Amino acid sequence: VQLVESGGGLVQPGGSLRLSCAASGFTFSNYDMRWYRQAPGKERESVAYISSGASTTWYADFVKRRFTISRDNDKNTVYLQMNSQKPEDTAVYYCNAFRFVGMDYWGEGTLVTVSS
Repeated sequence: VQLVESGGGLVQPGGSLRLSCAASGFTFSNYDMRWYRQAPGKERESVAYISSGASTTWYADFVKRRFTISRDNDKNTVYLQMNSQKPEDTAVYYCNAFRFVGMDYWGEGTLVTVSS
């Protein structure tokens, strides 16, 4: 089982990045997917969610109308499009695959830095 995030980097305030999370080793289309983030010195927090069939999405209030989660079950990949980024979006972003309690997987994370 593997989840590999990519697309992080340095972006200026107001800029955009798209994160990707490529999954392998399990039936991706059966799993709900989430993006989390952890800023330095802070706890990990949930950012966005998408159901296995992409019919339902959820966003934390602090990213609503700025971030968009999507998935391509043919490519076993989930995305996070991040627009209008703010310095407080600086964090390591992790993807998570969840089916049942005890059946979930995590990636290693990708660092996003929003700074001028």
